Formats: sequence, C-alpha cells, structure tokens
Amino acid sequence: MIEILDTLKELIGLIGVGIIVWGVVLTLVRLVHLEFRRLKHKVIYHQREALRHSFGSYLLLALEFIIAADIIASITHPTLQEVAFLGGIVVIRTVISYFLEKEIALYSPPEKTQD
Repeated sequence: MIEILDTLKELIGLIGVGIIVWGVVLTLVRLVHLEFRRLKHKVIYHQREALRHSFGSYLLLALEFIIAADIIASITHPTLQEVAFLGGIVVIRTVISYFLEKEIALYSPPEKTQD
C-alpha cells in the first residue's frame, strides 16, 4: 500500500510540475506576441496584466497538486519535518491565493447581469 501511495504522490507531483511548465510556455508565447505588438506602438498594459493573472492561476493550480502530493507524503511518512513543511506550503499558498484573487477581482470587469 505504501508503494502505491508513493507512486501516486510522485505522479501528482509531476502533474503539478507539468502544469507549471505548461503555464510558463503559454505565458512566454503570449508575452512574445504582446511585445511584438508593443514594438508596433500598441498599448499592451491591460493584456500584460491579464497575462500575469493567467500565469498566476497556473501557478496556483500547480500548487494545489503539489500540496496534494505533500499531503500523501506526510500520510505515508509522518515526520515532524514533513508536517511542518506541509504547513508552511499551505500557509504560503493561502497567502498567494488570497492576494492573487483580490488582484484579479480588482482588475476584472464587473459581470453583466440580465434584468
């Protein structure tokens, strides 16, 4: 059973890393495209902010997977160091998530309601 959970932990951790890599690749491609538009004297401020928020959401999603892998690791090998490390990651992720969501809400256009 421990071997299965260790394999699952590794797989989930790799998925988290894959999400980060995918987010970096997409963000770089979009950033290069935006910078070419900027060179043509176009204003790209809002698009760059949206890109930054999109990249942040990839990082947050990846952190969720990495935290899940760490939870499995702390279940299979419960040491004080593992639990402390997991607690630190959860606190950091919570702070990042809070401020990113607050910033996204600040820059997002208000939703249209139907009467």
